[in-house]
Amino acid sequence: MSQLPPNPTIETLTSEMVAKTIDHALLKPDMTIDEVVEGCRLCAKYETASVCVKPCDIKLAATVLKGSSVCVGTVIGFPHGNSLPEVKVFEALKAIDDGAVELDMVLNIGHLKSGRTDEVYEEIRSLTRAAKERLPSCCIKVIFECALLTDEEKITACRLAEDAGADYVKTSTGFVGGATIGDLQLMRAHTDPSKTHVKASGGIRSLDYLIECLQAGADRIGASATATIVEEMRARKAALSS
Repeated sequence: MSQLPPNPTIETLTSEMVAKTIDHALLKPDMTIDEVVEGCRLCAKYETASVCVKPCDIKLAATVLKGSSVCVGTVIGFPHGNSLPEVKVFEALKAIDDGAVELDMVLNIGHLKSGRTDEVYEEIRSLTRAAKERLPSCCIKVIFECALLTDEEKITACRLAEDAGADYVKTSTGFVGGATIGDLQLMRAHTDPSKTHVKASGGIRSLDYLIECLQAGADRIGASATATIVEEMRARKAALSS
């Protein structure tokens, strides 16, 4: 995770800091192999925090990014979170074996909304435990899909994810709604910043909105407009210094 200044602004951030907040998303269902390779090379160029690819593309991403500072991440139970818990665990371990070091798992949204919190907790806990036994440095992010949840359900999800040992809570997949400032503030207010980070994902296409998300409590940003955002940051920093 990048070291960010308090209340980050254009003046206090650098383009390198901005890039290191970004998980560059390569998750569109029709994305070709060539597009995945191009996206990974873009991540290496800008030195993003990570690339987030579909499970079928992990080995390819790990090969392209070998020797770079960019982490390889993937999604688990994506995009709706409906896989059985043991299937999610298998998917997580296979992802690690293929080269992923960050896992963004979708929790079981329907079970959360049904009040089956023990099951949701156990699913997150079992995946987190298995992944960290396989790879102690593995980073686990739990996707809520906030657009489908009430505020009370979001708060419950924060508690469950933190208690289960997840590293991040995450707003959304990007396929249903997106990151809102209100959701980020709520998630930051109901997690311990010394234990749990917050990831904003969905609809973050400009530098200004990325910075708003950071100010609202996000530590990591899921985005596909990485080049636009980082180049805008470079241009604005250059304008400030001229």
